[in-house]
Amino acid sequence: MRKLMVATLLGSAAVAAPAMAQNVGPTFTGPRVEAILGYDHVGAGSDVDNDNGRDDQSIDGLLYGIGAGYDVNLGSAVVGVEGEWTGSTAKSDRFDPTDQFGFGRVSQGRDLYVGARAGILANPATLIYVKGGYTNSKLNVLAGNTNETTDTAFKLDGWRIGGGVERAINTNTFAKVEYRYSKYSDAKIEFANGATTEDFGIDTDRHQVVASVGWRF
Repeated sequence: MRKLMVATLLGSAAVAAPAMAQNVGPTFTGPRVEAILGYDHVGAGSDVDNDNGRDDQSIDGLLYGIGAGYDVNLGSAVVGVEGEWTGSTAKSDRFDPTDQFGFGRVSQGRDLYVGARAGILANPATLIYVKGGYTNSKLNVLAGNTNETTDTAFKLDGWRIGGGVERAINTNTFAKVEYRYSKYSDAKIEFANGATTEDFGIDTDRHQVVASVGWRF
């Protein structure tokens, strides 16, 4: 009798083990937060010829920030919403305060993004996705012959698209790599006293390649 009970328990454990392994697998569902780090490139856009002899000017730097989102697993597909705040070390290295891809001498300020993403599961631990949404960026004006930031800034409005791959490290942690392209077509100037100009048209592109590590609740 004792031998029969032991055999029964061992058999039940053997059946339950695969089920438990499936239960603790990644789900790509629920709220998430992440840290972001990558490469940032901002420059004159390609849609409009600035006709100033400096259409290829740009600034490059290190992108850093935080993001958050919420995903829903639909089976073989995942959809979600997300937002992020990022900063950048990109700035002009020219001390000439004249035109720098349409804005004068500038440094890249904060960027706010809100959007959505959708993807397919290549396997239970790997998500391939595309994304898109609204982005609002800030360019801080620099003094002509120093790196001092003035109290004047450009506020840029635009849209962003991108794509990437997310990999579940375990049930709660994940890592991903992503490419994003942003197009800004509207801007206004914000002064130290809070006054702003009317919106005016611009043509500015932004390319980013980033990596993220995050936690899913």
